[in-house]
Amino acid sequence: MIALAVFRLAAYVRSHRVHQALLLTLAMLAIVYGSRAPKGTEAAVLADGAVLIIPIFAWATRSLLDTEPDRQRELSAVTAGGRGKEVAAGLVASLVACAALAAVGLAWAVLLGLSERPGRDVLGAALVLHALAVLAGTALGALTSRAVLRSPAVSIMSLVLGYLVMLLLSASPAYWLTVPLVVWMRTAGAGELLDQLPQLSAISLVWCLAGLALYAWRRRRVG
Repeated sequence: MIALAVFRLAAYVRSHRVHQALLLTLAMLAIVYGSRAPKGTEAAVLADGAVLIIPIFAWATRSLLDTEPDRQRELSAVTAGGRGKEVAAGLVASLVACAALAAVGLAWAVLLGLSERPGRDVLGAALVLHALAVLAGTALGALTSRAVLRSPAVSIMSLVLGYLVMLLLSASPAYWLTVPLVVWMRTAGAGELLDQLPQLSAISLVWCLAGLALYAWRRRRVG
């Protein structure tokens, strides 16, 4: 499984599809952190960055999973020892790719986007949010990949709409029905992120794992 994950990462890089996600990430970072945030807003700025980069993670995951042709994906399932290992390898490769983009985003924010280095508690919270963002983006991208949604148009629209639905739901009192992205930003802006982080992390993790489980279940049914 690890060998297949490395193979897919290598194919993603060799196909130059990785450049799409990387350029989108750099463009987003240049806009969001065009000027250094004032002192005292470190948590809010880092939370905003974690939320805004999620669709790029989803795009990266979708592109990585779609790099391999359908017949090659079927062959990979046979050589890996089953559909489950093939699906897991794709998810591992996607998580690694998104984690690398998250590292770029967080490093840019800390080094170039803030007037003052954040404290350990704020930096730790930012790490947690970016990790959850990686999971959320991977789940959304996987659920809109070609193996699940055959039409490229439907796939792209579903990715965008899925992210918008997360934002809209998380801005409502029923924020617990999705990954509470807006609540991340709201609590960070109000200085309450550290107090609310355990609860928000639990809700986010449940929905991220549910999305990944749905993708795995769907792939085992449709191939």
